[in-house]
Formats: sequence, C-alpha cells, structure tokens
Amino acid sequence: MKISQLIATVAGVGYLRPAPGTWGSLAALPLGYGLIVWGGWPLLVGMAVVAFVAGTWATGVETRGKANHDPSEIVIDEVVGQWIALLPVAYGAGMMGVAPERLWPGWVAAFVLFRLFDITKPWIVGWADRRDDAMGVMLDDVFAGALAALGVIVSGAAYHMVFM
Repeated sequence: MKISQLIATVAGVGYLRPAPGTWGSLAALPLGYGLIVWGGWPLLVGMAVVAFVAGTWATGVETRGKANHDPSEIVIDEVVGQWIALLPVAYGAGMMGVAPERLWPGWVAAFVLFRLFDITKPWIVGWADRRDDAMGVMLDDVFAGALAALGVIVSGAAYHMVFM
C-alpha cells in the first residue's frame, strides 16, 4: 500500500463495509483518546491540523484523474472531523482535571452529531462537499466537526443548567 493510500484510508479502515465513513469516525475515537491522554486538547488540535494537511495531499493523489473525487474508502476526512467534534470534550477534561472517559456523554454526542452533520450535509457542510476536489472532501468534515463541537458545547451547557 502506498503512503497516500495508507493515509487516505487510515491504514485500510476505509475498506471496511458497510458504512466506511462510520468506521472511520469510530477509528478516530480511540486515536483521539490516546492523543487527549498523552497531550490534552493542544495535541488533539495539532494532530488534527497535521491529519488535515496530510489528508488533503493524500486525497488529491488518490483521486487524481478519477471521476469520483470523494470515494467512500477515503476516511481521513472523518478522522479530522471527529477529532474537531471531540475538542470540547478534550478541553473540558483538561479544564476540570478529570480523565477524558468521565465525560462519556460528550463522546457519544460528538460521535452522533458528527455523523449526523456529515451524512445530512447542512449549510456550509454541503457547500464544501460540492467543491468536488480534495479540499472539499476534507473541508466538509471540518465543518461537520465544527457544527458537532458546537452541539457538544450546547448540549453540555444545557445539561449543566438543568441538572447541576
């Protein structure tokens, strides 16, 4: 497997069926957990940036000359988007000085909301997806992750206002 294919498919996770995008998002969770435990939210941000740059390059290489600019086996974009969705959880765990798994409802919300926005492609997510190029492949998941992160923040705030 060439390096661009390894990056784009997240070491072959993108070949899992059915729903490779969901598998890519699921693979992002333990990877993100490890980053959060090892270096907190700053490491998660840094690695999301590295994965975005590497993913944009790898997606461009893997789709060059092909009609389909967003084949289902490319899931590095899901990893980046899922990590963005997890940022409020990582930040909250660091701010409160607790283990990230203690904020498990945030993990669930980040996953569900990211998948929802990635699949339905509302507003700016759909705009990015319609670019039909490697940057669009990556950006639609960045925007879906940002919307999911906002949803995590709002749902966490609502929970704390009602139950705390």
